[in-house]
Amino acid sequence: MTQEEKIALLEDMLELDANTLTPETELSAIEEYDSMAKLSLIVLMDEECGKKLTGEQIRAFKTVQNVIDFMG
Repeated sequence: MTQEEKIALLEDMLELDANTLTPETELSAIEEYDSMAKLSLIVLMDEECGKKLTGEQIRAFKTVQNVIDFMG
């Protein structure tokens, strides 16, 4: 999966318009990145990437690039 595809998955999960996010986007600056989005991120990682994501790992994410890096 390309970086663009990963970003598109995140934009879809957050119900954002295409090309809204960049790898440098700070997660704290995304209004839609709330507790429900974090739960959705756990499901997304499991279903799309086959990876288990913990709350501690989510708290460590600061930018979109951090999430992309975890996706592998």
